[in-house]
Amino acid sequence: MSSSRIAVFASGQGSNFAALIEAQRAGQLGEGSIELLVSDRPEAPVAQRAEAAGVPALLLRPKDFASRELYEAEIVAELKRRDIGLIVLAGYMRLISPVLLEPFAGRIINIHPSLLPAFAGKDAIGQALDYGVKLTGVTVHFVDGGMDTGPVIAQRSVTVEAGDTADSLAQRIHQIEYELYPEVVRAFAAGKVELNGRHVLVRQ
Repeated sequence: MSSSRIAVFASGQGSNFAALIEAQRAGQLGEGSIELLVSDRPEAPVAQRAEAAGVPALLLRPKDFASRELYEAEIVAELKRRDIGLIVLAGYMRLISPVLLEPFAGRIINIHPSLLPAFAGKDAIGQALDYGVKLTGVTVHFVDGGMDTGPVIAQRSVTVEAGDTADSLAQRIHQIEYELYPEVVRAFAAGKVELNGRHVLVRQ
C-alpha cells in the first residue's frame, strides 16, 4: 500500500474534501493523490463535489447491509482493489470497526474541531463555548477504536473571542482545518509521519 494513494471518507457537505481537492490541484499534497471518495450517504453534497472533481466515489448505505462489519468489508475490498494506503476522514459520521481498522492500522486519520483531548465527540465547538474556554482549535489525529481518542499528529489553536457564536467560531476553525489537513496529508504521503505508541513525530 502506498501512502500517496488516498481515500477520503465523508458524510455531509464535504468542505474538507473540497479543500483537499484544491490543495491537490495547487500541488500542496506533494506525492498525495486522492483516488476515491467513500460516503455512507449517497445523497450527501460531498458526492456531487466528487463527481465535479472527477474523483471516483463508493456510495453505500449501511442499512443495505446485514451488519456494520459487512458494510465495512465491502469498503475494504474496494480500498484494496485501488491500492489505497491512507484513509482521510473528513466529516465521516460513523465509528469504525476492527474490520476496517485492522487492515489499515496507522493509516487512518481524522480531523476534529478542538484541541483534543478536550471536547471530544459531537458539537465540539458548542462544547467549547459552553465551557467558556479562551482557546480552542483543530486536531489531526490517528483513528483507533474510540471516539477521538487516537494519537495526536498535529494541532493548531484558535482564540475564542468575546461575543463569539457557534457560527463565527466555526468559520475560523474551518479555515484552520482547510490549511492544516493538507499539510498533514502531504507529510503522510511523503513518509514523514512516524507513530510510536501515543507519540507522533512529523519530520520536516
